[in-house]
Amino acid sequence: MSVPRPCVPLRLPYVFCAVLVLLLTGCGSGGLFGTGGSAALKGTSGASGVPGPTGTVASPPAASPVPSSAGPAAARPRPSPAPPREIPGLGPRTRAAIPAGTRQAFVVTGESVDSNRSTAVLYTRDGPTAGWRAAMAPWPAHNALNGWTDEHWEGDLRSPSGVFTLTAAGGRLDPPATAFPYDLSPDFKVEGEGFHGEPLEGSFDYVIAIDYNRLPGTSPLDHTRPLGEERGGGIWIHVDHGGPTQGCVSLTEDRMKELLGLLDPAQDPVIVMGDAESLLR
Repeated sequence: MSVPRPCVPLRLPYVFCAVLVLLLTGCGSGGLFGTGGSAALKGTSGASGVPGPTGTVASPPAASPVPSSAGPAAARPRPSPAPPREIPGLGPRTRAAIPAGTRQAFVVTGESVDSNRSTAVLYTRDGPTAGWRAAMAPWPAHNALNGWTDEHWEGDLRSPSGVFTLTAAGGRLDPPATAFPYDLSPDFKVEGEGFHGEPLEGSFDYVIAIDYNRLPGTSPLDHTRPLGEERGGGIWIHVDHGGPTQGCVSLTEDRMKELLGLLDPAQDPVIVMGDAESLLR
């Protein structure tokens, strides 16, 4: 490695320095960088090293203006507003079936088309164009023994999938605090055993009618079947008895009470129900 030599200032005679200053002063007009430069420099690069016209200096490219963060708000780009949050797990066809004015959607998602186990979540929004948000953590639920179907028939032991309004409730016990029309009646009594031998008693202590093949707004006990008796009916949300249902959705008793307190008919609530694959359509 070579060792750099120390810089030693040249001691020039005074007269020589004066002559050098005069020569440099004369380059201000028509000198080295002027339009009348030496013929030996014509056609070469300008001071910047960028090729330019004969006898001229090529100007460096103009720098792009950098927006100032301190400039007017109108001069700064505004981020696009984020689209309203959709309910997760729902495809375009299912979302389109939710009425525009609905602000509460109770979503029951089956594990598979043949499964009788589901997960339920209540979603709410502040208005028709606002995003959805979960109003509670997921709850476990049961559905029909044989799973789900897009075309329910009496006795198929499948829960109908789709989007249905919720307009009435009832039960054998006094209702918790609820805004829903509530039909208190001893006729909600049920006996017998479920598919796993579990007792059914108390399953209808609290129910919410699902408006599948029934007249909305009537008591859950109303037996009118607009689609015909062969298409089944009496599809409710009711108290879980520890096993699959014949077509209903069931929740534990404490969850049923909580749901009755949360649902508000003024917010046009619906239930969105079906197996996970079907709801993604």
